[in-house]
Amino acid sequence: MSDATASGVRPVGVAVLGMGTVGTEVIRYMTENAEALASRIGAPLALRGVAVRDLTRDRGVDPELLTADPASLVSRDDVDVVVELMGGIDVPRPLLLEALRHGKAVVTANKALLAEYTDELAEAADSTRTDLYFEAAVAGAIPVIGPLRRSMAGDQVERVLGIVNGTTNYILSAMGATGADYAETLAEASRLGYAEADPTADVEGYDAAAKAAILASIAFHSRVTAGDVYREGISRISPDDFASARDMDCTIKLLAICEKLRREDGSEAVSARVYPALLPNSHPLATVNGAFNAVVVEAEAAGRLMFYGQGAGGSPTASAVLGDMVAAARNKVDSGRAPGESTYAALPVASMDEVSTRYHVRMRVADKPGVLALVAAEFSRHGVSIAQVRQTEVEFPESELDDSEPTAELTVLTHRASERALADTVAALSDQDAVSVITSVIRLEGVDTE
Repeated sequence: MSDATASGVRPVGVAVLGMGTVGTEVIRYMTENAEALASRIGAPLALRGVAVRDLTRDRGVDPELLTADPASLVSRDDVDVVVELMGGIDVPRPLLLEALRHGKAVVTANKALLAEYTDELAEAADSTRTDLYFEAAVAGAIPVIGPLRRSMAGDQVERVLGIVNGTTNYILSAMGATGADYAETLAEASRLGYAEADPTADVEGYDAAAKAAILASIAFHSRVTAGDVYREGISRISPDDFASARDMDCTIKLLAICEKLRREDGSEAVSARVYPALLPNSHPLATVNGAFNAVVVEAEAAGRLMFYGQGAGGSPTASAVLGDMVAAARNKVDSGRAPGESTYAALPVASMDEVSTRYHVRMRVADKPGVLALVAAEFSRHGVSIAQVRQTEVEFPESELDDSEPTAELTVLTHRASERALADTVAALSDQDAVSVITSVIRLEGVDTE
């Protein structure tokens, strides 16, 4: 292809690394909407090549564009923008660093790579004053990175709260609606294609943790990696947890929570965490069901903003990739650059022990006088204030009962307390003979009152 169109405008050369579901949709939209994209950019996009693993498959593009050598594609002089949709870390990392160090803009949807190596990538982009875009890495089609980096650049973000994994949201939504247990619902999610063959990254919260790291880094102008994010998955959530949630007019969601904490000495820190939590049905995130995602941003001036939509899938994710591609191409045409990484605040990452929230604790106890007082005393001894207590007589299977005494379920809802205080309370209760088992501990989020 020549270096200029008939109008004399040099095309913006694009290399696409990976042609899976998202890559296929990106290339299709590039082709079908070429004229409109050229008008928006000020120059046409020229697809220089596509890196794939298997050259024998018919992918619906000119076979001459396909290559199994991504390094040679990235190094070409006629490539201006590199779009990485390969996934993983080890293979794309050196490719993107090479591209950035040679002044090529990079667009990626690779949350795992960004959550670990944003610092390297951002420094490489700064060294040549080029662009690093990654809107699609957090919530598919939902624009949240752009608003945080640009629209809210003058505001003070206090908290980001999100449902950022479609697989877990589908599973929890189905459990709440049908009463099925976790294993049954996971199997159904797999059958419908909502869960991977190995769902560990989703159901154990690793995917959401990587996204939380990215959100926290941008929102609080501090570097946060996936390893800094406290993480719990959803595999221990039971139908009984949902029944208890309904009694409180709540539901259960896997939440990514990023917030600015103010310590007792007046200093600030960043908390980034992922876990299943009770959420009041009145909260806007409570109605986000199925495979949809949503992110709520709370800021000093803007107040509460909510971003909602499809968080995964070929076409939705391709939309975010294309938006970044257009922005990067415009900057190449206009010799401009988007805002780079901002880490000026350099806030430390708080430990989970410093987090303060409310807790919903279920336990199986001996149903006899004095047990309730004993439990209340342990909460009080560790500085955890009780808001509500509910005791229910429960008929457990014969194999689980101690014939010498009846058993009851005790549910305690606390006021706000620190994670350390709650953990010490649970440990102390577990040592009491009258408490046979702590059934579950679930945090309560989205409640402003103490």
